[in-house]
Order: sequence, then structure tokens, then C-alpha cells
Amino acid sequence: MKDIETPLLSAEKFNDPLITAKGEQRASVALSDPQTLWFNTGTLCNIECENCYILSSPKNDALVYITADEVRDYLDQLEIRNWGVREIAFTGGEPFMNPEIIEITRASLERGYDVLILTNAMRPMMRKSMRAGLLDLNGAYPGKLTMRISVDHWDSVNHDKERGAGTFEKTIEGMAWLEENGFALAVAGRTVWGESDATSRQGYATLFAEHGFDIDARNPAQTVLFPEMDETVDVPEITSACWGILDKSPDAMMCASSRMVVKRKGADKPAVLACTLLPYAPEFELGNSLEEAEGSVQLNHPHCAKFCVLGGASCSA
Repeated sequence: MKDIETPLLSAEKFNDPLITAKGEQRASVALSDPQTLWFNTGTLCNIECENCYILSSPKNDALVYITADEVRDYLDQLEIRNWGVREIAFTGGEPFMNPEIIEITRASLERGYDVLILTNAMRPMMRKSMRAGLLDLNGAYPGKLTMRISVDHWDSVNHDKERGAGTFEKTIEGMAWLEENGFALAVAGRTVWGESDATSRQGYATLFAEHGFDIDARNPAQTVLFPEMDETVDVPEITSACWGILDKSPDAMMCASSRMVVKRKGADKPAVLACTLLPYAPEFELGNSLEEAEGSVQLNHPHCAKFCVLGGASCSA
């Protein structure tokens, strides 16, 4: 295990895209089986979490609202490039802050894609116009739209520590409305609490049963538990030898099956990124088109190691 365990100062790591601090070949991942195209709808959010992966808040507009026409352009590119994507996914910020989210979702559903929307299910989603639009879409495209709700912990006290006082109650209210109206639901939680996987999933199972939510707490695709992303914690660099050492395949990494489109503030056009977790890292911006984004990705960031390779997590189902 010497290839991944020798400690080095964090400052020495993740500098060279091709070579690790120990002088070994850095691992890379090819886009081998594109399944999900993500869109960041904008970093503005109605709340500010304690540890938001991409610093979303009511004031952060570093990533501005993407438009329906811009989304349609990339849907056209998908057909031209013949990627074989099955799912279009939307994250933020809070996607329901984007005034075009219903039109954007409809454009994706009209093309035959499954659609996944990540949301806190709070006031932006619960506005009358948004609820009407969602009901229309879910009725027109049954079984094609899934809402993944951010429930950081199954206990309201811990959830509110992360997301703010009273947020748990409002999120449960939004989930109840979705459940009552026949939406497919999933949940995204966190593993920061020091609980075992089994304990966390039992807690979520109890919560879902209490409220009658049709979500399987033991299915990782329906209840996704994400590791924490703390860039101040030292993590090993992943070398090309690590695939064999860890008995893992690069094809199982998130960047083998997905890309994310963002629109930066002041930019003329959107950009395509390698990863949903690294919107501010310039080395993970691959270009403006899907064609430019077809190359391999060098695992030159702590998140690559902790979240994907060692944590085994993925934003897609």
C-alpha cells in the first residue's frame, strides 16, 4: 500500500496534473460510458449551509442562472455526439431559484431523458407557480422525473445545525407535498456525523416510515450518503497503480460517466466541467462544447481521492 499511504504535506500534493508529489504517474479517468449530463442552474440558494460543497448562498452568483435555450443547445450536442446519456440532472444552488427551471426540465423530458433535480424542497420549490409546473410535468411524463431532497441528517437537530433553524420542518413539508402528488423521491444525506452506515440508514428508514415516504433507506441510489469534502484534511494522491491496489476500476468513477455544464458570471457562454464538485477549479474546465469535454480527466484534486476513489460516492444514481 506504499503507493497511497506515505504522508506528505498537503502543499506538496496536487500540483502537477501528470505526476504526484512522490514522482509517480497520476491516475486519470476516461469518459468511457457517459450516462448523466449535469447542469448547474446557478449558485444562488435560499439558504446558506454550514458546509456547502460549492458555497451556494443567497448572495453567491458566481455561477449564474443557465437558460432553457442554453440547455437545449447541449441537448442538441448530445444527439450530435451520440453520447448515449440516459439522464439529465440539475443541481445548484437551489434549482427552483432559477426562473426557467420548469421550462428547462420540460425541454429535457421532451427529448426522452430521465430527469433528476436536486432540491431542498423548501420555499422556492413550494411557490404556487413551481408546484403547478411540477404537477404538469409529472403528469405528462410519469416515472421520468425524480426529486432528490437534501436531508443532511435524519434527526432534525443535526439537520438544522447544518442548514439553519427550522429548515428540517420546511423540507419535510415539501417532501410530503411531493409524496402526496406521486413524485419519485430520493434523499441525499451526509456522513459527517460519525455514525456507521447501518446506523445512518436505520435512522433514515425510521424517518421515512414516520412520514410515509416511499424511499428505500438501504438502497444507495435512493438514499445517497455523501462523505464530507474538507480540503484542509490531508488525503493521498491517486496513482495509476492504485486501481490495482484498491481493486477499483476507473470506469466506476463519476467522471467516467458524467460531465457538468455551468454558466460563469460574466462569461459569454457556458462551460463544461469534469466534475459536479469542482466548479471553481480551472483545471477541471474542459471547454465550451461536449466535443471538447470528451478527453480524460487527471485526478489532480483532494476531492478525487476522498470523494470518488476512496469514498466510493457518486452524484448520480
